[in-house]
Formats: sequence, C-alpha cells, structure tokens
Amino acid sequence: MREEFVFHSFNKQQDAFIDLVNKCPIDKRNVVPTGFETNLLWHVGHVLVVTEFHVFCLADLPRVLPENYQNLFAYRTKTSDWTEEPPTWELIIAQLKEQRYLIHELKDKLEVPVKENFLKADNIGELILSTSEHLATHIGVVSAMIKILKDE
Repeated sequence: MREEFVFHSFNKQQDAFIDLVNKCPIDKRNVVPTGFETNLLWHVGHVLVVTEFHVFCLADLPRVLPENYQNLFAYRTKTSDWTEEPPTWELIIAQLKEQRYLIHELKDKLEVPVKENFLKADNIGELILSTSEHLATHIGVVSAMIKILKDE
C-alpha cells in the first residue's frame, strides 16, 4: 500500500506539471512574465534538478544530470544570470520522463533510511513524497505564469 501511495502521488503531480507546462504557447516558454524572475523553461529545469537532489542526492545515490544544470536551475538561480545556453525544452521534458523511471526503480528501497536532511525525511519514500509537494508548488506558480503570458 505504501508503495502505491508514494508512486501514485509522485506520478499524479508530475503528470499534472508536464501537462500544464506543455499548454504554454511555444513562443512564450522563454519569456519572463511581468512580476517573475524566471521563465517557464527555468521552472521545468528547476523541477528536474530539485527532484534529482531531493531523491537521489539526499539518499546518497548517483546523480545523472549534467553538472551545469545546477548553475542554470538550482535554488536561487534565475534566467538573467545564465551565462550559457540552457538545454532545449524537448530535452528537459524527456529527462523529466526518464527521471520517473529512475525513481520507480527505487520501489524496493522506499523504507531505506536516509541521513538527516532539511526535508526531515526519514527514508527514500519520504524523499519521493517531498518531491511531490515541490511539484505541487510549481504547478501553482506555473499556472499563474501561463495565465499572465497568455494575456501579455
């Protein structure tokens, strides 16, 4: 039952996030809307990077994303600070989908304890659930961004 709950929560939030961001007009994905510091591409990359950090790094598992993603999408970064070209929309969306499979491969490790962390997670299952909460937050932000972008 726990495995079902963890993966259902994660899949539901990730599906909702990907569906939502793909509704943004292609020509607006790199536009920073009024009142924001980042564009939609940043949010998609940020979700990818933070998911890797929350689940894999905090569980002492290997990272798979390129190192430069940290400079582009980590906490406290913004698009105006980019000194290199970010990956394409299609690549980041594909990496999000691939990340889901990597997370699902952890199904037999949900109860494995993790070191003390800022998320207060005790095991890998709780790390995955924290990622679901992070996705939910970005769904709200991205919804607002898309509404503004469509009106601009």
